[in-house]
Amino acid sequence: MKWEKLLSAKRWGSEDKYIEDQAEARSEFQRDYDRLIFSSPFRRLQNKTQVFPLPGSVFVHNRLTHSLEVASVGRSLGRIFYNKLKKEDPGIDERLPLISEVGNIVAAACLAHDLGNPAFGHSGEAAISHYFTDDHGLIYKDKVTEAQWEDLIHFEGNANAFRILTHPYAGKGYGSFALTYSTLASIAKYPCESQAGHDKSKIYTKKYGFFQSEQVGFQKIATDLGLAKVQDSPLTYKRHPLVYLVEAADDICYNIIDLEDAHRLKILSYSDVEGLLLKLCNDPKLPARLTEIEDDDAKISLLRAKGISVLISACSELFYKEQERILSGDFNYSLIEQIDEPYRSVMQEIRNISVKKIYNYASVVQIEVAGYKVMGGLLEEFVPAYLNNNSHYSKKLVDLIPKQFITKNTDEYSKIQTVLDFVSGMTDLYAVELFRKIKGISFPSIG
Repeated sequence: MKWEKLLSAKRWGSEDKYIEDQAEARSEFQRDYDRLIFSSPFRRLQNKTQVFPLPGSVFVHNRLTHSLEVASVGRSLGRIFYNKLKKEDPGIDERLPLISEVGNIVAAACLAHDLGNPAFGHSGEAAISHYFTDDHGLIYKDKVTEAQWEDLIHFEGNANAFRILTHPYAGKGYGSFALTYSTLASIAKYPCESQAGHDKSKIYTKKYGFFQSEQVGFQKIATDLGLAKVQDSPLTYKRHPLVYLVEAADDICYNIIDLEDAHRLKILSYSDVEGLLLKLCNDPKLPARLTEIEDDDAKISLLRAKGISVLISACSELFYKEQERILSGDFNYSLIEQIDEPYRSVMQEIRNISVKKIYNYASVVQIEVAGYKVMGGLLEEFVPAYLNNNSHYSKKLVDLIPKQFITKNTDEYSKIQTVLDFVSGMTDLYAVELFRKIKGISFPSIG
């Protein structure tokens, strides 16, 4: 793979209209960022769970604040990489006119990386998948192809993000986001179809990155950018190199920010978090500086900022050093897994503590269990109603699905996707409210 092809400002759905105007205030990739910021799917992330239940009085991160922070880190990672290239080759901008935009491409992709996650995080994904393997959804197995069935029983937020950004929803116009090819490819952590997405030995096939409905579209982008193809069936590519930076930004943020949130919620003590982040920062002057600050939250904020800075430097250095293997598609690790010691060991310690004390904390588990029931309950109502639509009750349920999701296709897979588009796009609060109302647990207010 070569940067000359990998960096492209060609836009999805507007390929024949692209004319770069150097006099514009924003680059094409800054336009991507702005389009995402102002979009409805991005705004809805505000009410989607990151890890902890969304509380009232204590601020914790939601999907939106997480995505903004990931974008900030991602921009830094991309910019540092460009600066290193520029220092080594002062004339690189003439040879690669878009290389200076790497930070903007990564930032835009970071903004979009969680767009496809349903309510209640990974529990929501699991609930959607489970619906099609239990007695309720299993009846549709013989009505779709084998490949389509794999999409349904392994519902994947990554693939759903690509669908949201490229699918021509009714009334929205073809390619309504019209993001650049490079931004779209940089979102695809697992550039393969669902039948290939279970091979844990390869970083690009641990999960999958596009549904059957978007396979042709992804293939078009991959071919244009020159992504290395692994095989035709099941369709599999190697990653766009900038995926590694998007992934690193995400890894850096959630590992460190989850500690900060856990401290705010008194799940972890100040000394717990300080001990971890001081080792990560590896700065002998930092303890003395902390003694000058009285507020524990302010101390954690300083440690968080220092820790993120250290990880940005370590990941960007590794990306630059491993550029050849990354461009060949043969770097089979995330950057965070391969950074130098002592940072690698500290990050593993943080992950171990997070699993033990944060992700298994009572309220976290409770929201996962509740979300599982809510998402499954919504599918139990809406999938048969939309596919059959043979009763007054079914017709009333279908009327609740926004027109933008309604498909003109008559096959079962497309119809099921209509319901999944609707349900997976819900916020946590809306999903709970709608579930309670259609189950008769509560009644809608008038006005």
